[in-house]
Amino acid sequence: MKKMIIFTVIVVLLFGALIYVNNYKNKEASEGNPYNKSTLDQATIKQLDDPNYQNQILPDDLEEKLVNGEDVTVYFYSPTCEYCLETTPKVVPLTEELGIDLKKVNLLEFNAAWNTFGIESTPTLVRYENGEEVGRIVGAHPEENFEAFFNDHVLD
Repeated sequence: MKKMIIFTVIVVLLFGALIYVNNYKNKEASEGNPYNKSTLDQATIKQLDDPNYQNQILPDDLEEKLVNGEDVTVYFYSPTCEYCLETTPKVVPLTEELGIDLKKVNLLEFNAAWNTFGIESTPTLVRYENGEEVGRIVGAHPEENFEAFFNDHVLD
C-alpha cells in the first residue's frame, strides 16, 4: 500500500511539472508576439520563428489600410489548415522573389476576421487596391497559379 501511495504521488508530481513547464513555455512564447495577444494557440506558437509566417498584420490594422484606400496583398491562413501548410512554402518565397509585400492574417488567432474580410476557407489570397478587393484565389494550387494571380493582380 505504501508503494502505491508513493507511486501515485510521483505520477501526480510529474504531471504537475509537465503542466507547469508547458504553461511557462506558452507564456514565454506569447510575450512580445506579433499578434499582441497574451495567449496563443499552440499551432501559432510553433510558427512564431518560421520565416514563412512573418510580416503579420492585425485585422484592425488591415481594416485601417482598407479604409484609407491603400493597396495591400493579404494571405489569410490558419496554422492548423493542411492546405495552408502546403501552400505557404510556395507562396511566401514566390512573393519574396517577385518583390511583393505579402501581409499575413492568422485566422486561428483572429476568428472574427473570417466574417470581417469575407473569408470562407483557407488559404485565401486577396489583393486590395484603393481599399477595394480586385482579386482573390482560394485553396491550394500549383505555384504557377499563384504566379499568374500575382502577375494579373499585383504586378500589372
